[in-house]
Amino acid sequence: MKTIFSPDQLLHAPTKEISDGQLVPANEVPSRAEIVLAHLKKAQFGEVLTPNEFSLDPILKVHDADYVTFLQDFWKLWLAEGRTVEEVFPFVWPVHGLRHDIVPDHIDGKLGFYSFDAGSPMGEHTWVAARKSAETALTGAELILSGDNSAFALCRPPGHHAHRRLYGGYCFLNNAAIAAQYLRDQGVAKVTVFDVDYHHGNGTQAIFYDRADVQFLSIHADPKVEFPYYLGHANERGLKEGAGYNHNYPLPHGTAWAQWEEAMEDACHSIEKFAPDVIIVSLGMDPYENDPISQFKLKTDDFTKIGARIAKLGKPTLFVMEGGYAVGDLGINCTKALSGYLDTVKVGS
Repeated sequence: MKTIFSPDQLLHAPTKEISDGQLVPANEVPSRAEIVLAHLKKAQFGEVLTPNEFSLDPILKVHDADYVTFLQDFWKLWLAEGRTVEEVFPFVWPVHGLRHDIVPDHIDGKLGFYSFDAGSPMGEHTWVAARKSAETALTGAELILSGDNSAFALCRPPGHHAHRRLYGGYCFLNNAAIAAQYLRDQGVAKVTVFDVDYHHGNGTQAIFYDRADVQFLSIHADPKVEFPYYLGHANERGLKEGAGYNHNYPLPHGTAWAQWEEAMEDACHSIEKFAPDVIIVSLGMDPYENDPISQFKLKTDDFTKIGARIAKLGKPTLFVMEGGYAVGDLGINCTKALSGYLDTVKVGS
């Protein structure tokens, strides 16, 4: 299995975030990607490729043009206001009762207009890292199109919380959604996005919610008690043509393997029924028992089982890195998941 990664993805390097109402050390840091890459190389996992360069067109198929322009121009606009702080947080949003149809001219208004939380700091290099992360996923999609049975897009920053016109949850461009749309545009008839991150993939759900060509499934912490709070309930099943193609599995705090596996089996049966041509796995490592922002109890060996079950679906599979913040264990957990997939494929071949 080839891995795709660019050092430019490390340039976005926040030191702080706002969480639980206070300023705390950042969780989504460059060392997350570095340790995964180090473990893959140590295990002689396979070739590591630099992502190809793409125009903005595949990104603009998923994200609105004004939002992409904002991300591109953000640092220039920040400096134009005479600001010098290197990590930037929004502090006001167009919530219920306020207007959503006019984008403010001022940078503080723009930050709130294009975000949904205060926990995702932006800086000088955020756009470069986010675009390269999206190109990492796109390169993985190209490998699948060229005949590879699997690939691992080591995306960082992650992407599954990003909506068409909103950033948040450490995510700026929705890497998995961009890859899924690219596959569709290249002639792949049906794509499944299977999100196993601890947090609901609200952005991916919203992007494909009214479509029947991209199935979305997410196993995650119940949004009644966990971020992102406002999407991810079981009764969110899709709209219009997409009715029945969205599947959420909200689980309680404290969920361990037995309950998580039950949800996974149901999700896999739905995938088999949908019969996609390609599966994209939003690979979050944060269901891990020692993750600092998770309340699930999966153990290291459980990730092997996740990879193995996905392999049994028998479809070309692109793994796209999402969350996972127990940095010390992140590399081994990720390697376990990918190895579980590969070992099962080899047995079945």
